[in-house]
Amino acid sequence: MNDYKTHDYEGLIAETISMKSSNGDEINAYLAKPLTEGNFPIVVLIHHLPGWDELYKEFTRKFAHHGYIAICPDLYHREGNGSPDDVAAEVRSNGGVSDKQVIEDILGASDYAKNLSNSNGKVGLFGTCSGGRHGFLIGCSTDNFDAIVECWGGNVVMDDASITEKQPISPHTLTESLSSPLLGLFGNDDVSPTPEQVDEHENLLKENDKDYVFHRYDGAGHGFMYYQTPLYRQQQSLDAWEKVFNFFHEKLRS
Repeated sequence: MNDYKTHDYEGLIAETISMKSSNGDEINAYLAKPLTEGNFPIVVLIHHLPGWDELYKEFTRKFAHHGYIAICPDLYHREGNGSPDDVAAEVRSNGGVSDKQVIEDILGASDYAKNLSNSNGKVGLFGTCSGGRHGFLIGCSTDNFDAIVECWGGNVVMDDASITEKQPISPHTLTESLSSPLLGLFGNDDVSPTPEQVDEHENLLKENDKDYVFHRYDGAGHGFMYYQTPLYRQQQSLDAWEKVFNFFHEKLRS
């Protein structure tokens, strides 16, 4: 944080764009990128269950401020237009969106960003809550990404009762296929995932000799980086952001 010099030029552009999912559907995305010269790594943001909201657009601009091409596709675009809360409620009433569709949308966003002239070709994933789950699932289902940040991914470890037509497999069962280095950030007071589920998640990563680092925070629960909610924990959030940027710098800029 604050690794820029006060006399440096700083500028970015952020806008809503239209992009193609890898299945050919046209959906909206929020794109932010530096205006300075150079080639930049990419971060694809996978929004949480509350939807394609102001928080995730702010996160997108935050990555651009730190020298990344950042893109956050609207995974709920097909459910219609309206306030993020209303659209997310519609999605929940329909049982969520399918894992298959999310993977296709994220691959489409990655392809869009990689085709920009100032991309360095390296791509990371960042997601919280359901987006953290999707990030891990995508890392186990494709080999398109160079680094993944999973923040308190709920339902990475699923029991049989949680399996649905739209979420037909528990991501933790695919751990052997994880193709990217992984950073995991968790609050020890969380209930989704519970500390026991994080233990199971981590044990499988160890057993399969994966490149990963987990950080767990006492005094923090679900959504501890959400500054606009009572869930926010300042000290833990600031430390987590520092770890996110250090991880992406190592994996995407070398």
